[in-house]
Amino acid sequence: MQYTWLLVVTSASAFTPSPTTRKTSTTQLDAMLSRRNWINGCIFGGGGVGAFIATTKANAQVFFDPAMYGDQELRVSAVDSVKERVRRAILENPSLAPSFYHLSLLDGLSYQAKTDKYGPDGTILFQVLGQKAPASDEYMTNLQKAAVVILETEKFLRQKNAISLPDAVAIAGAEAIESVGGPILVVQLGRMDTPKNAPVNAALPLDLFNGKTVSKDVILDTFRSAGMSDRETIALLCGLYTLERVEKARSTEDWRQSAKPKFRERGKMGRMSEFKRLSDEDIAEAEAQAALEADPDYQDPDDGWYISDSFGTKESRFGARLAADEINERNFNKYIQELVKMPKDDNDWIVSLLKDADRLPTAATTLQKYASTVLAFNKDLNLSYNSITKLGAVYTGGKYENLLKGGKPSRKTLNDDNLNLF
Repeated sequence: MQYTWLLVVTSASAFTPSPTTRKTSTTQLDAMLSRRNWINGCIFGGGGVGAFIATTKANAQVFFDPAMYGDQELRVSAVDSVKERVRRAILENPSLAPSFYHLSLLDGLSYQAKTDKYGPDGTILFQVLGQKAPASDEYMTNLQKAAVVILETEKFLRQKNAISLPDAVAIAGAEAIESVGGPILVVQLGRMDTPKNAPVNAALPLDLFNGKTVSKDVILDTFRSAGMSDRETIALLCGLYTLERVEKARSTEDWRQSAKPKFRERGKMGRMSEFKRLSDEDIAEAEAQAALEADPDYQDPDDGWYISDSFGTKESRFGARLAADEINERNFNKYIQELVKMPKDDNDWIVSLLKDADRLPTAATTLQKYASTVLAFNKDLNLSYNSITKLGAVYTGGKYENLLKGGKPSRKTLNDDNLNLF
């Protein structure tokens, strides 16, 4: 039986990973990113924190305690802080939007279904920061920049409402989709930080989504080894394709102007000029949304995220979206409609993979469904993202552990043979 030393601290996080490991990673990033005060101390160094040494059995599972943030107000404050800082980073550097999504997918894909090891525990950040990538490697450089944003966000929140690293990774990936006009993705909160020196999946190809060095078979094997169905894989790759295709050009002055959303005092009415008459399209969309909500499998995004009406509109409360004039939740399948018309041998690696009928026999049917109805695409993307960020979950703490046999929930997947086309 293996044992590791665990530092238990009096904070909202149950575990704190090794300060030595994290200091090494952040110091490597100091020269590259010119972060002020980066070397003054470990990014996770806590001052005045009482601690004692205990032993714990080594494990490689993702433990969830949905009640770890206390009441709803604390949870909402922590989530909003992460989303705001991620949105700000994306507005400053739009090329980071896919990178936040990459990190969340890689974190989940570290899970191995056969052995029930690893999973979305936040250690992907340190694996990425440990890579020595040349400046010409834009993919890895942006991954590292996105990782630094998440680490700095966690450090910032320690002063207010602490949040675990794996939760921050999952929230950041969801915010990347929302930042370009996509739907709000449901994220289950409560992932506990990993123990000191927790094992990582060293076999996970960190360059999985760079479109250059990894084969189609390796990409699909990585998703399947994690327990993701082909339909879930297709939905997630379609989300990534949209992220990469959307126009993300933005000037420095532009993002600064959009950083602060419009404020309206609670209870005050706006000008009539700010409102428009409902069109037939709006009414049809409302009817389609009502039909979607009637589905027993439907998950309301607002059940997991609280929307404050005192910080601007739903779309702008964290700053302007990158392509507000080009794409939104109503037409988020815009690029999927274009994708279905593209040839199989397209230069884009996602198009080439999704058009490969030998490797993904159900892709053509699924893509046609997504292209024909945006609600179907948004729903599958939502469910698939929620699934990949909960792989290997073991619930602990009070009623959650008792309600689930052994704390291990059974995962409901999107089956390829249940497309509900008719």
